[in-house]
Amino acid sequence: MALISAHCYPLLKPTSLILPSSVSAARTPVLRRLVRSGTRRPLQRCLCSQYADERHPAESPQQLERLFSNLNQATMKHEPGSLTSSIFLVAGTTVGAGILAIPAVTQEAGFLASAVTCIFCWLYMVVTGLLVAEVNVNTMCEIGSGGVSLVSMAMRTLGTAGVRTACLSYLFIHYALLVAYVARSSDIITNSLGIPLWESATLFSLAFGGICYFGSQRLIGAVNGFLVVGILASFTSLVVVASGNLQWSSLLEANFAAAPQSIPIIALSFVYQNVVPVLCTNLEGDLSKVRTAIIAGTAIPLVLFLVWDGVILGTLPGITGNSNVSDPLELLRSNNGMVGPIVEAFSFLAIGTSYIGFVLGLSDFLADLLKLPSGQNKPLPYLLTLLPPLVLSQLDPEIFFKALDFAGTYGVLVLFGVFPAAMSWSERYSDELEAPVPPIVPGGKVTLGVVMGGALLVIVSEIIKDIMQLQGLH
Repeated sequence: MALISAHCYPLLKPTSLILPSSVSAARTPVLRRLVRSGTRRPLQRCLCSQYADERHPAESPQQLERLFSNLNQATMKHEPGSLTSSIFLVAGTTVGAGILAIPAVTQEAGFLASAVTCIFCWLYMVVTGLLVAEVNVNTMCEIGSGGVSLVSMAMRTLGTAGVRTACLSYLFIHYALLVAYVARSSDIITNSLGIPLWESATLFSLAFGGICYFGSQRLIGAVNGFLVVGILASFTSLVVVASGNLQWSSLLEANFAAAPQSIPIIALSFVYQNVVPVLCTNLEGDLSKVRTAIIAGTAIPLVLFLVWDGVILGTLPGITGNSNVSDPLELLRSNNGMVGPIVEAFSFLAIGTSYIGFVLGLSDFLADLLKLPSGQNKPLPYLLTLLPPLVLSQLDPEIFFKALDFAGTYGVLVLFGVFPAAMSWSERYSDELEAPVPPIVPGGKVTLGVVMGGALLVIVSEIIKDIMQLQGLH
């Protein structure tokens, strides 16, 4: 039987006296704050040793740094999260329904201007994801446990008002997007199988929700990997079929004045921050692996978005600056009969991977909000995650596009733009908080100010535009 031990050494104030400790329990936190005789002990870093009696003798253990050990409670075996699975989880969560709307919101700007905007949004969302990871690991250090959601992070850094705002934004975004995913997937299943919409929605929710609830980390990672491979295969087929009429000169068309209006939907397309707490727990607080998973996992969708947008806009010459075409993708499907089935397959797979990521993130969030024990699957958070989107998706046939638009415009830039920077600012520069993990996003206050200011600028401009549109209707 494999023996797992952990020796903890000071992370802060190295001159303080810390006695080594050994642990062998399921998901035992070993980076924590100790109190003795009224004096707060320094936070500790865990140097874990894992060896089997015969293959790795105690004299030469394998050593690696992590915050805690993910142990299988039945077999007591160490089950660390896979970096490859984590990359697929980020990529699968990111490639969702938002990609289907990108050509429609970028057609007026043209490919060149929209490509620059897409790269800018990718960099911005990578930074905010890294800020979430930084605050999440520091919060794990603070409370001595994995499975820390945005609730605990916001309470520690922003207080009660921050928690309430974060909770409302988080719940709205996740439920809105889950409604959109169930609505679109039920349309696809109904078109393919000819069954009623409510049966399609129920089938989709039970299948993918069941994977999230009953599946282990390894199974969920394998399913995500399979779906991502399917996305890449269908995407490649779509590019090959649709690019036969590609006109390269049309890719140089640019209207940078129209580019800002596409930022909300493009930012929505890069949402993955909801699974960052899951990454930090699965990867045992190893920020180096978390950073790799975030950058690599979002780089895959970036390439897909650029190629997707280029193929759609490049095969429809003269569409740049044309506001009469509501959906370039539908126009392409009407011009090429082979595109339709491939688009349906690509859309279903993309929605499936995003659905898994959002269900995992929202169920963890609800479990933390309801103060349920971490590390165990409880039915209540999953019921609260799966049932409302299933019901709401059947109320309005147009709810897919409405949910995407509203969530991208207001929810995403607040929760995954302003909040990560605000939490990091409070954590780094507050005298009441300790941040044992060095900042993984450089630039200090300047970077945090740019992140918050950029999100607020887009939000305010969208509010002004919506008010002007409403006034024009009267």
